[in-house]
Formats: sequence, structure tokens, C-alpha cells
Amino acid sequence: VAFDPRDGAERGWVSFVPEVTEAARIWEGRTPLPGTPLTGFAPWLAAREGRPIAALGAPVQGVAADASRTQSAREALTHARRPKDAHEVALLRRATAATAAGYARLREHLRPGVTERALQIELEAEFFRAGGTRPGYGTIVGSGPNAAVLHFEPSTRAARAGEFVLVDAGAEIDRYLADVTRTYVIGEPSPFQRDLYQVVLAAEERAIAKCVPGAEWKAVHLACAVDLVAGLVALGVMRGRAESLVEQEAHTLFFPHGLGHMVGLGVRDGSGLQPGRVKDSRPSLRSLRMDLPLAPGYVVTVEPGLYFIPALLNDPARRARFHDCVNWPLAEQQLALGGVRIEDNVLVTSGAPDVLTVAIPKSL
Repeated sequence: VAFDPRDGAERGWVSFVPEVTEAARIWEGRTPLPGTPLTGFAPWLAAREGRPIAALGAPVQGVAADASRTQSAREALTHARRPKDAHEVALLRRATAATAAGYARLREHLRPGVTERALQIELEAEFFRAGGTRPGYGTIVGSGPNAAVLHFEPSTRAARAGEFVLVDAGAEIDRYLADVTRTYVIGEPSPFQRDLYQVVLAAEERAIAKCVPGAEWKAVHLACAVDLVAGLVALGVMRGRAESLVEQEAHTLFFPHGLGHMVGLGVRDGSGLQPGRVKDSRPSLRSLRMDLPLAPGYVVTVEPGLYFIPALLNDPARRARFHDCVNWPLAEQQLALGGVRIEDNVLVTSGAPDVLTVAIPKSL
């Protein structure tokens, strides 16, 4: 796709399409796409020789892009596509409806002995039955200790009674998709599991309520971290004042990722920085995918989580740094517990937040 602003906002756009070969017709059933034959691109470019070029896609042979103009154009385009229009929101609603059907099917199979792979199969098959084009990204299913692996690929491990099962998945329709996480318990949850889940759920719902125009995403993230830490203090896992613990970055032991990102045309659509901003250098914000004020039309994931991750909790440097912040004997008792993450997709409106994934239950 090429654009020359001198040709005007409408006529300036040209979509160059490749020729459909006989082999492609036979083996893939391809038909020609609407547009200008790709053979016309070289003459189009030659007619504009000497003018600076911003190139936003993959490198194109014979195109020498201006780095500065490319960067500024990419930033402007990313910002322009952040608010979703009515057509995009309608596609997202269809994707969330297909996703809800998949999660409803999955819940019917939560029992001791079910494998992570079997749950993935039931979930994804229902996506297709409900009109989904495909899973929007690699489905995550982690049971027991695997629930503490943030992006765990489903295995043949069988879930046991009393274990957490964390599922992160979404259906895609016409390239727009949902991104949802739910955490379940096989059988009856323990008091600690129930309390931990309620801490995450309450923090998520408080964060969702903050998704209004003008809200700074970084502030929403940090406020959620305080809520999560306050819950861990109440459970006896952490020690101290929640605000101080977050300032010390102690929350990253149990909440090591950002609160969420934009979603829509792809699983991380349009995230990043507000034009003119630079990345916050604090280590605790390294994984925060957005730093911008929310605006109507933005669709964001809100996905807090608390995990007992051996790689973090057994690290000697972290043990020394946060020696007084954690009830280490209690934390060690939970190293095989896994974790809890709850994620919804939220449309920012001029009024109250619109939770697109509200039809997917969040009860244990």
C-alpha cells in the first residue's frame, strides 16, 4: 500500500496486488484481489524519485526509507488507530461472544484428570462453533504449578483435585480478537486459594472502574499494584504498608507484569507510548506495555495477577533485597500453588467503562 499526499487524501492511496499465478489458483484456490497490479509499483515509485519516503511495513527492495520520517509516521499511525470505531467494536463484540462460548464449554470439563491439552481442544473447538475464525493467539492453559508460568503452553499434564487451572485465550473474527483470562479450581478451593482469588478479583474490578477518559494508564497500574499488595499483607504473605512496598518494587515478586494493553486488530493493538513520551526507566515498569491517557474508543485488557513463581521467590538477590517485605516461610509453602490472573476487555466510553467480556463468569 502506497500513499502520496500530493495526490490528495482519496486518490493518494494505491493498493498494489500481486498477480495470481496458475499454481496458486490450482493449489490454493486464490482469486485476484482488487487493486493495481504489482508491476505498476516500480513506475509509481520512479515517478516520485528524489522525494523522502516513510516506510512502515516490511523492507521493500528498491525503497530507501528516511529513518526520522518513518519513525514519526509510525508513531502517528499507531496513535490514530487506537480509538476503535463502531465497525471495529462490533467485530470485537462478536469475538468476545465466541470467546464466551468457548469458556462456557471449557467449564463443563473441569474435573480431576483432565489434561491441559484436552481443555485447550474443547475451548478452541467451541470458538469455531460460535463463529470464530481462529484462536487469536497461542492458548495458555496451566494447571497446578504451571499456572504460575505467565505464558504456559498446554501440555499433557492432568489437573488434580484442589489445583488452580489458569486459562488465557480468545477467539478471532476477521482479525479482531478477544484476550481473556480466567482462573479456576478443580473441586473445592482451599481457604487460601479462595482468599487469594478474591484479592485479584477485587483489584481487577477496581482497576476496571478507573478506565475512564483521561485516566493515566500508568497510574491505574500502580494503584492496582497497591490493591494487590494490600491483599497480600492481609493474607500474611507480605509485611508492611502497601504503598511503601510498591514504591520499593516488592510487588514485582508476586505481580511481575503490567496491568494490560490495548487489544483489537491483533492481541496487542496500538499499545506503547503517548506521542512525545519516553519509556519510564523504573525496573518495575519495564513490562508495562502502555504509557498514555485513556480516551473514548480505546479497548484495553485489565489483567492483574498474583503468582508464586519459584524463579523469583528463590532468587538470592531478591531474597536479600526484600528480606523484611515478605513472610518467606509462608511464601515457600505456596511455591507449588501456581497463580491467579483475571482478565477482561474494557471499552473506554464517554461514561462508565463497557466490559465487553462481561458474559464470561468470574466465580470460582
